Amino acid sequence: MSERPRPSVLFVCVHNAGRSQMGAAYTHHLSGGAVEVRSAGSAPAESINPAVRAAMLEEGIDISHERPKILTTQAVEASDVVITMGCGDTCPYFPGKRYLDWVLPDPAGAGVESVRPIRDEVRRRVEGLLGELGVAVVAVPGHG
Repeated sequence: MSERPRPSVLFVCVHNAGRSQMGAAYTHHLSGGAVEVRSAGSAPAESINPAVRAAMLEEGIDISHERPKILTTQAVEASDVVITMGCGDTCPYFPGKRYLDWVLPDPAGAGVESVRPIRDEVRRRVEGLLGELGVAVVAVPGHG
């Protein structure tokens, strides 16, 4: 009996400091590790957006250990699904990959109050994606 291969998802935004980090963190946590997750940026920032980190911590998810990473061709090649979040045409295209473009406001420079609705929309979309991938959503500590 062969096991189904673990799906892999890559989240891409320009700075890899906000939206793509939230997408990756939710995918990892809500899938219970059943999905291989990557995130990257076309022009990575120095660090994670502090308001994004605070908003995710409210959900019981600590992303303070994460660092923005540069988008590589290898990351795209290794992923089944590539989700762009405002990086436009800078993302390499490979036939056979599933590409989704999630248009979401950029949390750069925003306070945590402004980040919460973006965070909640990212969570909603990740839950939908996990359903499409056939992956059960597990509970996140601290979220009702």
